[in-house]
Amino acid sequence: MRNYLFISTLLLCYSGFSQTPKFNLQDFYTDNTELSATVDSIYATLSTPKRVAQMIITSAGELGKPEAVVKQLAKKDAIGGVVFLKGSKQKHTESIAALNAISKQQNTIPLLFSMDAEPSLFGSRIKGAKDVGKTIDIKTEEQSDTIVNIINSELRAIGVHHNYAPVVDISPNNVAIKSRSYGDDKETVVRLANRFIQCTQESGIIATAKHFPGHGLVKGDTHKQSVYIDGPLQEVDNYTQLIKDGVLSIMIGHITIRDNEKYDTNGIPASCSKKIITGLLKEEMGFKGIIISDALNIMKAVTILDNAPLLSSKAGCDLVLMPQHEEQTINAIIAEMKTDAAYEKQVTESVKKILRLKVCAGLL
Repeated sequence: MRNYLFISTLLLCYSGFSQTPKFNLQDFYTDNTELSATVDSIYATLSTPKRVAQMIITSAGELGKPEAVVKQLAKKDAIGGVVFLKGSKQKHTESIAALNAISKQQNTIPLLFSMDAEPSLFGSRIKGAKDVGKTIDIKTEEQSDTIVNIINSELRAIGVHHNYAPVVDISPNNVAIKSRSYGDDKETVVRLANRFIQCTQESGIIATAKHFPGHGLVKGDTHKQSVYIDGPLQEVDNYTQLIKDGVLSIMIGHITIRDNEKYDTNGIPASCSKKIITGLLKEEMGFKGIIISDALNIMKAVTILDNAPLLSSKAGCDLVLMPQHEEQTINAIIAEMKTDAAYEKQVTESVKKILRLKVCAGLL
């Protein structure tokens, strides 16, 4: 009861932050003792299942889970956020309002709402929204700013906090990437992706660079089959400047690496490989932001694995995107935590990062 009353008071105290938040996204990477203390205070109020639930992102919209199912998950406090797939602006807005009402009524941590609002997918994610064209057609930073400002405005109007964009993959020739890429010139891709990220985050929306370690220079579509990087990781360096300049999240692709002595993933996709996520991205490249898996429920490159959501978390993902069974995933993570102290510590770090992101995004 004490924890319940504490978090009720905490949420009430922070309710005004939607207008004038004390922290913002630029604070996420800072050494701010007050911000850290705020996160620790919120974390302390949560039970272990509710902590782990912060890592789970379910889906909604026409291609997502039924609205009744998503609402029930929210009532059970079994998710930390929702990604909205295809749907109208009105429907998305109504769904987010309803889910926010549930969080408020139950005094639970607000949900993180996200969307694949990259330029080439924007029209399919928000039906009826202004056409912003294809990513491949963006040639200048000024053009990018105009397009990103339109996207940001639409996302804010709906209530979306987190944009799974931009694509940092090189080459419009991959069957899954096509016009979603900025092109086949590395310097151009990095420059325009970085501009997209900066404009997005300065507007108070979290940006996401994807699909690490690179989906452009491969053959195949991870939605349909296993896809392989054979030999060197040619697109990894695309992320170096983006990390240096403060991108807040990176999405890991379901790409298997082979014929590479150092980074071979032994037949599993990068999204489930500790060697790639923890070893390469976190330790070698120094990324300290939010790591999110690509979708885990429909993409054939990963659904062939047993318990891929747990594997992605153990590999180092902070957010587990669209597991087939949210509550089963929570239970699997908790069970693993009981037998692995190092993993328990890792989950604690993930949850605190997520809470920190929510505070900086103005949710708390």
